[in-house]
Amino acid sequence: MDELQLVIFDCDGVLVDSEVISNEVLAQALTAEGLPTTLAESRSRYQGLLLDDVVTLAEAQLGGALPGNFLKRYEQARSEAFRRELAPVPFAAEAVRRIDEAGLAKCVASQGKLEKTKLSLELTGLRDLFAAEELFSAYSVPRGKPYPDLFLHAAATMQVEPSRSVVVEDSPSGVAAGVAAGMRVFGYIADSDEVALREEGAEILRSMEELPGLLGL
Repeated sequence: MDELQLVIFDCDGVLVDSEVISNEVLAQALTAEGLPTTLAESRSRYQGLLLDDVVTLAEAQLGGALPGNFLKRYEQARSEAFRRELAPVPFAAEAVRRIDEAGLAKCVASQGKLEKTKLSLELTGLRDLFAAEELFSAYSVPRGKPYPDLFLHAAATMQVEPSRSVVVEDSPSGVAAGVAAGMRVFGYIADSDEVALREEGAEILRSMEELPGLLGL
């Protein structure tokens, strides 16, 4: 790739340890609506999707509509669970600081809403590592991951060519989006499927502690 200028982080599962919490809350919410769902099933079916797509898929499996306030209630329950349990991914803060010290640009590009990203970073002590203009959401582009729109938007806003950008992701859809954007992609596998990430084109990252070295810092 061209000389590295920008590192784009996914948020959930990369900077904050949120995937188990989010999917446990989702599994409980769907089960309560008559669609029995385990944590493993929630992660397999819904992780990495936009919430509207989660509803569409769940309703197809349920064979009927979920209540109109389902997403609002789910998001409220998830926020409450985050406040009780959310923690930063080990060595994430140190990796971001090393990137800063090296003079590289960095940002967060999440499938979730901007409000959720801000809350997650605040609860884990990571918010001060990113300026407001360094936070991006798939809700600001026409298509979320696995399409490249979000990463291309982030790079364009940061005024960096895609070929000079690296993505750090933990989901197959996120890796696919980064590859489609023409970026080098690291797949963080601490709580993810290594084979699935490799199949989408990721280079494997086993610990955030390794990231600065893999970036040549």
